[in-house]
Amino acid sequence: MKVIRTEAEWKPIWTAIFKEDKSLGFVPTMGALHQGHLDLVAKSTAAMDFTVVSIFVNPTQFNSSEDFQKYPQTLEADLALLESAGADFVFVPSVATLYPQPTYLRFDFGNLEQVLEGEFRPGHFNGVGLVVAKLFHIIQPTCAFFGQKDLQQVAVIKRLVQDLSFGLSIEVVPTRREKDGLAMSSRNQRLSPAERQQAVLLYSQLLLAKERLLAGEPWSMVLADTKLAFSTAANCQLEYFALLHPETFKIFDTFRTDRPQSICIAAFVGQVRLIDNLPIIA
Repeated sequence: MKVIRTEAEWKPIWTAIFKEDKSLGFVPTMGALHQGHLDLVAKSTAAMDFTVVSIFVNPTQFNSSEDFQKYPQTLEADLALLESAGADFVFVPSVATLYPQPTYLRFDFGNLEQVLEGEFRPGHFNGVGLVVAKLFHIIQPTCAFFGQKDLQQVAVIKRLVQDLSFGLSIEVVPTRREKDGLAMSSRNQRLSPAERQQAVLLYSQLLLAKERLLAGEPWSMVLADTKLAFSTAANCQLEYFALLHPETFKIFDTFRTDRPQSICIAAFVGQVRLIDNLPIIA
């Protein structure tokens, strides 16, 4: 496994891969890797001739400088995991490498950035669009792999690829969960032992909502009861719980069985903000 830190180092490697007509899988990450990330790497190594993983904590997608500073960084452990997982290359750029000068370009993802994560984290998806576009231009992969846990981010990136005509495909990999159902996330490392137990509430409420909807209960009642469950839970604060189309992110007021629908959730457990989602109708 080779670690690369600059675009100049990567260019001759990509040229050789291109000349050999080999496929290149790409897994962009912010590090603090867990099994969910390794699932993406496994999908790539199984389908592609070569796999490159990026590790870069992108400052432009954070709404809070404190959140940026507290984001876990475990580079040495990450590199060891990626080597054992079979990654061929790891791109670890500096901020100066990806942002050599101030960036004035602004993306508008329409409805996708006006609801849920876009509403509660204004500017977040602009930062995501900037860094992903830069990485796609530098890496030039055949296929990029993303996790379903960040469902809205996946929708944004698909629109980015479509509107800017990037010559690559996107593959979405199912969310990897802990044994108790909590979605794996780098932010889980910031939870105290007590908060870690409390965080299971997110997934348990998603499962309960799915069960009740499929049993015919109205969404309004499910939503009201979910809000009540969080209001009475220790150390948990619900930010949103929404029924929506998983690609357009149109928010629904009612549940129907004749259209794709997912539920997305965001909540604070202590000071740590967690997100999750669950398909109801695929």
